[in-house]
Amino acid sequence: MSGQRNEGNQGALWPAPLRGKNPVTARVLIPGSKSVTNRALVLAALADSPSILRRPLISRDTTLMKNGLVAMGIGATDELVNGEHQWHISPGSLTGPAFVDVGNAGTVMRFLPPVAALAKGTISFDGDPRSHERPLAPVIRALEELGVEIDHQQRYCLPLVVNGVGELRGGEIDIDASVSSQFLSALLLIGPATLKGITARHIGGALPSMPHIEMTVAMLRDFGAEVEVDLERNIWRVHPSRLHGQDLVIEPDLSNAAPFLSIAMICGGSITIGDWPTPTTQPGDQLRSILATMGADISLNDQGLTLTGTGTIHGIDIDLHDVGELTPALAALAALADSPSHLRGIGHLRLHETDRLAALTREINALGGNVTEEETALHITPAPLHGGIFHTYDDHRLATAGAVIGLTTPGIEVENIATTSKTLPDFPGLWSSLIA
Repeated sequence: MSGQRNEGNQGALWPAPLRGKNPVTARVLIPGSKSVTNRALVLAALADSPSILRRPLISRDTTLMKNGLVAMGIGATDELVNGEHQWHISPGSLTGPAFVDVGNAGTVMRFLPPVAALAKGTISFDGDPRSHERPLAPVIRALEELGVEIDHQQRYCLPLVVNGVGELRGGEIDIDASVSSQFLSALLLIGPATLKGITARHIGGALPSMPHIEMTVAMLRDFGAEVEVDLERNIWRVHPSRLHGQDLVIEPDLSNAAPFLSIAMICGGSITIGDWPTPTTQPGDQLRSILATMGADISLNDQGLTLTGTGTIHGIDIDLHDVGELTPALAALAALADSPSHLRGIGHLRLHETDRLAALTREINALGGNVTEEETALHITPAPLHGGIFHTYDDHRLATAGAVIGLTTPGIEVENIATTSKTLPDFPGLWSSLIA
């Protein structure tokens, strides 16, 4: 299994707060969306005027994205207004030499090399050890076909060096984005800044996380780009054009709402997620229908989305291909349900921060669970769980899944809970305040 247990860090164990079947009533404000924040950062950097990003997610992944752009010549300042952060992004000439630390952030390692192709000079990329294992070949090959010189020592992964000449001609390109929709989004985001635009044709199997591609298209249009989409032929065309700076409020991260909504599913009571956006392109919006199928009552009004649960969870048979990021939270719920669940279409999760299918199987089964792993699916039969260490493999969504299981399973200790800072600043404090 890719990704290793952090055996040497077991001293950093977080006792998951136990709530039991005691109902909770609370309202939660979720930090901004990582996906929206990082796309907004790239588009703001390529615009012809400054942008203000209000309520951005301030986490490891978004800080790495911002720092990477700053290293290439973009201006960025943080202002606190009425207790809320605002990022002021000032476009500038993209130049090297520069070094970009991608950490283990998929959006950073896939979105910024195409941006670096627009720069003049050499831009070096490297990150955490796991980043060297994550696929980048489709983006590298596409950029090379567009005339970009990239030093990757024939490994088609990190570390690498992009040698930019200050412009990129663009043109037509075939790309297989069946492993990650980020490959396609990475090319579309730079389309307006190229001389000919970008026409990208997906030539692989079914695209995962289609809502994320729709998010990319919508945000390009918000910044002034002209985008044509032909879903029948899997072709996206972004015309060369000027992007214009925006004053943008970042939506809350709906995928990060999953563990918090789980509290009312498991313990009973109600959880309200404030400022739930409508409409939205975020995949997490599908939680409304998924959790309703699993037994919750869902309502949406001006105050946000409210989930009311009874403490009884029904198993589910569902294809999560488009919303794979919800899998860890749903797997945790399925392990506590009253009937079996089948989570399908999620083979691409093997190439995320860790192999999430193998990790979830290993950790839930180590607590007494009954999870059967297939190449693209998890089959979960509820079984009595007991306490133990829930390893996270430096994966933020594994860490929150462990917290969910610990709501009614005594003695759960989550290893390296700090990894949640990737997308949820101070998750332990917020979680404990709700459970207490």
